[in-house]
Amino acid sequence: MNIPNILTAFRIFLSPLFFLTFFFPLWTGHGAVPAVVILWFLYILIETSDLVDGSVARALDQVTDMGKLLDPFADVVARLTYFVCFVATGIMPAWAFILIMYRELGITFIRMIMYKEGVALAAKGGGKLKAVFYAVSGFAGLSIYTFRNLSLFPKQIDTFLLAARFLFAVAAVLAILSFLDYYLVFRRRKNRPSS
Repeated sequence: MNIPNILTAFRIFLSPLFFLTFFFPLWTGHGAVPAVVILWFLYILIETSDLVDGSVARALDQVTDMGKLLDPFADVVARLTYFVCFVATGIMPAWAFILIMYRELGITFIRMIMYKEGVALAAKGGGKLKAVFYAVSGFAGLSIYTFRNLSLFPKQIDTFLLAARFLFAVAAVLAILSFLDYYLVFRRRKNRPSS
């Protein structure tokens, strides 16, 4: 496994750590401040690795079909982990999570079919924009978690929560639109006459 793929796989390893850290204070009634610090550290590591792994792969001329598949898979594992945490604590609307989850499962299925046919479906522009909003809404959700756990901005928390939910809604809409984009590529390829 090359360096970029190790960076990508690192996100998968960090995701359950994020989940456990997120719920530790809720399960035990202790450790709210350390949990917040660790969660922000994990979030920054996950998002930074997502930014740099592709750049490293191109710089080292190590772009591989494995990387094209592993990168979006690691993204899905990490972001769905955030979102499950936020839904469970009332930060993220369940309907937005369901749309995002269905989109990700659908894209994974399409990628599996195309890979079986010898095509590694890399991220498209719409998918990259969607990923940006996943990260931004993740930032907003983690901010709400931080404000709640540290009792910050009690008078403004409802406004901040409303803003975060708006970002989750935008992320869900972009998820569906990007799915349609990938699906059209898939259909065009399937309908292409055999030579």
